[in-house]
Amino acid sequence: MDFAALMSKEIAKAKTPSTTSTADATATQQKKYMRRSEAEAAREAAYRAEQAALEEKRAQKVAEKRKREEESQAESQAREEKRRRLEEETRRRREEAAAAEERARRKRLGLPETPPPRAGSEAGVEGEEGGEGEGNEDIPDEELIRRLRELGAPITMFGETHRGRLRRYRRLTTVVTAGPIPTTLRLVDEADMKVDGTVPQTREGRRYLFRQLASYFTMVLREWEGALAREHQLQTQDKAQSQQQTTQTFASKAAVSAMTSSRENMRPLFRKFEQGDLDDDVLKPVVEIVKAAQERRYVDANDGYLRLSIGKAAWPIGVTMVGIHERSAREKLHNGERSHILGDEITRKYLQSIKRCLTFAQVRWPPEDIRQLMG
Repeated sequence: MDFAALMSKEIAKAKTPSTTSTADATATQQKKYMRRSEAEAAREAAYRAEQAALEEKRAQKVAEKRKREEESQAESQAREEKRRRLEEETRRRREEAAAAEERARRKRLGLPETPPPRAGSEAGVEGEEGGEGEGNEDIPDEELIRRLRELGAPITMFGETHRGRLRRYRRLTTVVTAGPIPTTLRLVDEADMKVDGTVPQTREGRRYLFRQLASYFTMVLREWEGALAREHQLQTQDKAQSQQQTTQTFASKAAVSAMTSSRENMRPLFRKFEQGDLDDDVLKPVVEIVKAAQERRYVDANDGYLRLSIGKAAWPIGVTMVGIHERSAREKLHNGERSHILGDEITRKYLQSIKRCLTFAQVRWPPEDIRQLMG
């Protein structure tokens, strides 16, 4: 073998590993570097996977929270239902105990038994509703004369027109409820006396509101009379020392006088209830007072009475004004803050009677919160 062949063979051996190393370097370079689009796609895929995991975790937390709220609401409803049943049972037992105590007291004093409620009360209410609906309709003259003859009343008075005859017939046939203050309004049951604190705008709603107010004040006055009667019976039975008996007699006389004057002073208010002509600026505070009293919030009821009677204007109109000519805008400045207790004597009396009813109500139905007692 000559020198040229040996050199060619050695050169061929030297070229073969260099080609392999070059291919390995190229492959290594391709694996080491990536294009920008591929890197962005990989980053976006990782971001979406992370967001999907977060969203799934968030949805799971929301579902768990909703489940806890539903369970809490169900438990709250169950507790409320249980509390309502307990209150109903307690009220029924209290009424039964009070009825048994009243029967025992009447038996001890030799009084007759309490008459049971009449079975025909509902029918009487329905009959009164029908009569009230017919009272607003006109009656022919011949039919009106026949009805007046059946009542034994004169069919015609001197100078009386058909309208006056119809008005006289309605006065004769009007049903007056038996109570401390007789009224033509149909009183509602104690369960329906609770007012919602708003003044309805419809005629039927206002009429029912007047019935609720009249029923509540009638209940308070009746309870007041019953409490004074029971106290008087106890005083007559228990003979104490003369000085103590004289003091109790003076206090009893003052209490009876306050109750009697309150009952008489509230008659004009009941007439306004019957006629439906009570102003809204007086009716709305009265409704708020009655609502607070029914909820046994007597301090709030007293605050409503003070706002109604005294007002909340800091200064009377004209005190802080300068000038001899009054402006119409200044006259209306404190229109909603003026008092009503000095409007007239009748208004002052029945507002003070409402305050006396509140004073008795907090003794008859004491509040659960001692802070709601008036001073």
